Amino acid sequence: MLRSYKPLTAGQLTKRATLLMPVEYLDEDRQPIQRYDDQGTVWCNVRWLRGGESVMQARMRAKSPAIVTVRASSLSRRVTSEWRMRIDGRDFDVKEHPRESDDRAFFEVLVEGK
Repeated sequence: MLRSYKPLTAGQLTKRATLLMPVEYLDEDRQPIQRYDDQGTVWCNVRWLRGGESVMQARMRAKSPAIVTVRASSLSRRVTSEWRMRIDGRDFDVKEHPRESDDRAFFEVLVEGK
């Protein structure tokens, strides 16, 4: 059965997401350290996943899978699966490269909360 897809509008982007890019640097002992630098903040919509077996397994590990939708921009086009998002003070790992919506106005990203 096909689900009817209702396009998202800009008014439904009700949360702020800070996009965090991984950066590696060397500490004073020349040991590599990875941190996440703030690249900017965008409006987003968060749709929590529920249902399937993989989602239930994630919940058992205290993870929260969700689909985050952001407006397409030069910043959101740079996001990869190595990035993180911070929404409402909570960090989310980006699990896949963003997928462009049919109308090319938005990106959808699978994330998993820590």
